Amino acid sequence: MKNILIFVFTFCTLLSYGQNEINQIERKGFVIGFEIGGGVISISDSDQEIPFDEAQVGGSFPNLKLGWMVNDRLAILGMYSGMSYKYQDKDRSFDAFMPSVQYWVKDRWWVNAGAGIAMDIPAFYEDNIKDEEEWNFGGAVVFSTGYELVQKKNFALDLQTQLQMGWTYLDNDRERDAVILSIGLGFNWY
Repeated sequence: MKNILIFVFTFCTLLSYGQNEINQIERKGFVIGFEIGGGVISISDSDQEIPFDEAQVGGSFPNLKLGWMVNDRLAILGMYSGMSYKYQDKDRSFDAFMPSVQYWVKDRWWVNAGAGIAMDIPAFYEDNIKDEEEWNFGGAVVFSTGYELVQKKNFALDLQTQLQMGWTYLDNDRERDAVILSIGLGFNWY
């Protein structure tokens, strides 16, 4: 409970601080950002003998983006995002690398969409990750939106939500599908 209160206090402080600032943000050149958050992941497997299509709560760190500002409202990005889940008593990660386009509809509100390669892999912190045989690849799409709570000259802190859908191909003509809905704080430098 104490951690939740600290988070709410920090969030409200940052929000009020950002509201009083005069917008002097300069979005140009190189863009780098990451997001810390969590959400829900739903996994389904086409193999009827191993159904595990219930939703699981997971963490979504690190979600990364790297790219270039085309102008002050449009960025071309490479994104890496995903979420971990449990499967057969091991942690796995359903991630994706996706080229995307981010556009600021208003001064603080942006939308982002992209498509790319999905990866269903062992979580990077699992023991014996090199011995794990099941590395699966497929496709993914993403749609996200965010609101910049704090804007400085070359920095923005935003609250963002993301919907990611993907599929990977398994052996024996099976397929694994994932839907991820996450929310988090984004730290961005321009």
